[in-house]
Amino acid sequence: MALITWTADQFGTNVGFADDEHKVLFDKLNKLYDLATGGAERSAIGAQLDDLIAYVVGHFAHEEKEMEAAGFVGLAAHKAEHEALVGTCADLQKKFHAGEADVTDEVGQMVKSWLESHIPTFDRGYAAVLS
Repeated sequence: MALITWTADQFGTNVGFADDEHKVLFDKLNKLYDLATGGAERSAIGAQLDDLIAYVVGHFAHEEKEMEAAGFVGLAAHKAEHEALVGTCADLQKKFHAGEADVTDEVGQMVKSWLESHIPTFDRGYAAVLS
């Protein structure tokens, strides 16, 4: 079962690239969550974790580049939000690969909660400038 489902009402920004990338991000997160909570091999979970984090880093960079090009005044605060999540994810990634942490339901719920807050609050803030 999906951890999080993209809907236009809840997550739509009316910025084409952002909505498309958010849908891919949700798919990658759901796949990781299914693997982690479904008893998959640790190597498969690790590969999906790496794939998701790499995608998130690229997505954040794309958003930030577009916001900067548009002169979006909220860029610094938005970037700080991104950096905080990437830091948390990088720490989990490092600990996971060292055998010191697992991807758990709690981890999935934390990321879901972050997305449910970040996209409507922060990403919709750039919609008027980027759409």
